[in-house]
Amino acid sequence: MDSIAKILERYPFVERENLIPILQDIQQEQGYLTEEAISQVGRYLNLPASKIYSLATFYNRFRFQPRGKYHLQLCRGTSCQLHQAGRIEKKISRKLDLGDGQTTNDGLFSLEVVSCMGACGLGPVFSVNERYYTGVTEDRAEEIIDYYLEMEG
Repeated sequence: MDSIAKILERYPFVERENLIPILQDIQQEQGYLTEEAISQVGRYLNLPASKIYSLATFYNRFRFQPRGKYHLQLCRGTSCQLHQAGRIEKKISRKLDLGDGQTTNDGLFSLEVVSCMGACGLGPVFSVNERYYTGVTEDRAEEIIDYYLEMEG
């Protein structure tokens, strides 16, 4: 039995209200939502895959491709934005050829721009696999990325 079928077994009552928890469980297990997972959930809940995809794309917590080995998050909240977070995002994008919600072709890095990381007085805030860096500048962001690139040799 595949992992999606095992997750669906946890929801014996076929109800639409279970859709978000099911998708959360699948993403927790697999790291992201695949087309096959969405199709399988649709068959189980008797919902069109297009409706499931529409709901999942509405919430920014669902992903449709795997995260990179190094998952970068950049805060774009008001305070961070006032402290040049937009420039940092451009620097990261140019350096890694990577946009928000994307993963590099080699699977090494992924980028997620978030609305707030809850450290407004310390911004801009940037994290790599939930290791947080505060007061980040464009140069510091590049140094941080270079550090992880060097670790890969």
